[in-house]
Amino acid sequence: MSLWVTGKGVASPYAVSTAANSDTAASQALASDTPVRVASNTKTFVAATVLRLWEQGRIDLDAAIGPLLTPRLDVLLRSGGYDTARITVRQLLSHSAGIYDHAQDERYLQLVLSQPGKRWSREDQVSLAVKWGKPLDPPGTAFHYSDTGYILIGDIIERITGQSLGKAVRTQLRLDRLKLRSTWWEILEDKPRRAPARARQFIGDAEVTGLDASVDLHGGGGLVMSAKDLATLMAALFEGGLFDRPGTLKEMLWQGPHKGADGYRLGVFVKHASGHDYYWHSGYWGTVAYYAPATRIAVAGVTTNQDAYRRLVIAVQKAAGVAAP
Repeated sequence: MSLWVTGKGVASPYAVSTAANSDTAASQALASDTPVRVASNTKTFVAATVLRLWEQGRIDLDAAIGPLLTPRLDVLLRSGGYDTARITVRQLLSHSAGIYDHAQDERYLQLVLSQPGKRWSREDQVSLAVKWGKPLDPPGTAFHYSDTGYILIGDIIERITGQSLGKAVRTQLRLDRLKLRSTWWEILEDKPRRAPARARQFIGDAEVTGLDASVDLHGGGGLVMSAKDLATLMAALFEGGLFDRPGTLKEMLWQGPHKGADGYRLGVFVKHASGHDYYWHSGYWGTVAYYAPATRIAVAGVTTNQDAYRRLVIAVQKAAGVAAP
């Protein structure tokens, strides 16, 4: 695994690197700039992109999603019992829209592994959510984590900006100013010329490196990043590097009235420990990032094997100063 720790609360940025996994043939030392698929860590920056559009007056967070969606997605959702006239953008961002999550259904991973080269569309994945599940709760009443909801957010961003999701996120968050060496959106952007090769990634003994990136591309995931870039971007989010106004971050950290709102804001989890809040997100393949406002420390960690995720979280929390419960 690889960790990158930076911020005002540390003397200088530093990295910790160990073997990637226990498979000798596949093992490699992860450098701080080695890129990996960060999966759901992407959601934080998709949400930040929506907040940038809100900051510019281009989107209303409390607007109904029906008119904002590609019409065929709206029809598909309504056919599954979703009232898109009541579901809002804010509810999608806070996972309180009651959208069934296709990605957490065990059948999805089975499908993905059985068709590793399949190019999945946004409509394919929303169709699975409608086919496999029903609305979980009325909109705005309870937290239910949903990749499918962020796929809808990705569609809304593309329709508002007229750009691909990768281009919109890069443009709105002004990523090029941060000089991120190992960050790009798969399929939608070219790999940076100077970026190292992407690391191989595993679930146990099964290698998933070659899965088509579209399995997790359309808003719930899609970014490839290194531990260093992920920590840098987390720090920029919380320290004024992405938004024009401080009130925009405050809006992103809005806590809703719904059940479960104490643990998730708009695109970011919050952990309460020893009288402090820590903001974080993780990614399915084995990535996690934390930001500690009290000390202004940003930490990101990546591993190439999902089996090492628990150890990774412990290491990242320790580096961020999260006291053990």
